[in-house]
Amino acid sequence: MHQVYLDHAATTPVKDEVLKAMLPYLSEFYGNASSVYSLARSSKQAIESAREKIASLIGAEPKEIFFTASGTESDNWALKGLALAHQDKGKHIITSQIEHHAVLHSCQFLERNGFEVTYLPVDEFGLISLADLKQAIRKDTILISIMFANNEIGTIQPIAEIAQLAKEKQIIFHTDGVQAVANLEIDVKKLGIDAMSISGHKFYAPKGVGALYLKNGLGIENLLHGGSQERELRAGTENVASIVGMAKALDLACQNLPNRQQKMLSLRDKTIKEISNNFPSAKLNGHPSQRLPGNVNFSFPKIEGDVLLMQLDMRGIAASSGSACSSLSIEPSHVLLALGLDKELAKGSLRLTFGDENTEADVDYLLATLKEILS
Repeated sequence: MHQVYLDHAATTPVKDEVLKAMLPYLSEFYGNASSVYSLARSSKQAIESAREKIASLIGAEPKEIFFTASGTESDNWALKGLALAHQDKGKHIITSQIEHHAVLHSCQFLERNGFEVTYLPVDEFGLISLADLKQAIRKDTILISIMFANNEIGTIQPIAEIAQLAKEKQIIFHTDGVQAVANLEIDVKKLGIDAMSISGHKFYAPKGVGALYLKNGLGIENLLHGGSQERELRAGTENVASIVGMAKALDLACQNLPNRQQKMLSLRDKTIKEISNNFPSAKLNGHPSQRLPGNVNFSFPKIEGDVLLMQLDMRGIAASSGSACSSLSIEPSHVLLALGLDKELAKGSLRLTFGDENTEADVDYLLATLKEILS
């Protein structure tokens, strides 16, 4: 049976080059980076080399990169840590209705602990309004957190404009960059980003490793207490091999970014065109052009998304109906509901996200299979 993986927004396989870079730190150089002998120094040096590489690829300084265990931890740390560290200036936070649950649930936690949160609506394409953002800002607003690109519908927000508005009002700006890093060209300094979350397994690094970019001089409260790792801001013995793997994976992705983007755009646009032509009642979710290169999201009327996914799986196609983190939920996507879809149409969604290994033959097989199932 033909096997086609179209769920790269959920996770990606570890590339051979990445695994090769990691292996020495799982066997030969296994020292604890916090120890003082030579074996440990090899681990420490590997971590710092990875920090330098990742910083250079996103326009940051090495001391502004902090390693975490996931994008979820990075989001939690950014929201909670920045809010707690700056609460003497105010307790108001602004985010959007379509954020990842790592951000939304962190905001709900903060609300239970005395903070106020404004959840900005989005338009039919998933874009926030800069006018709405400006109007939502108060004297006690200390943090704005708007995701770079949405994990379900792929819509890319006007990050530079949001950052500029935050800067004018002297408000910290955090962005969840989990889906954008390695898929879009990002320079945090040029864009004006103060904090950004990263997750390795979205760009062919292993699961269980992430990072938080934190602008130099920006105070943040620790979430994890214990050792003095990560300049005493994030305790815990470092996952050296995975950190090395994440740096290698990001390097590979950025080296060939224009070609990768062009390939993804070609597969994306062909899929959108063919689904729209063959299934006129299908609704494209997200912005038609201001979206991630490899993201396609459609809703099909009178179709149960979970049933469609099972039928695709039986034919060797792996896809999703939205975020992998909420795939066990029977509730429709909060992102699609925020776009204005009714519950029934939202439940009939299909998310297809392309990766480096996908080909036009994969798209042809997908389209033929969809015709068979939906007919």
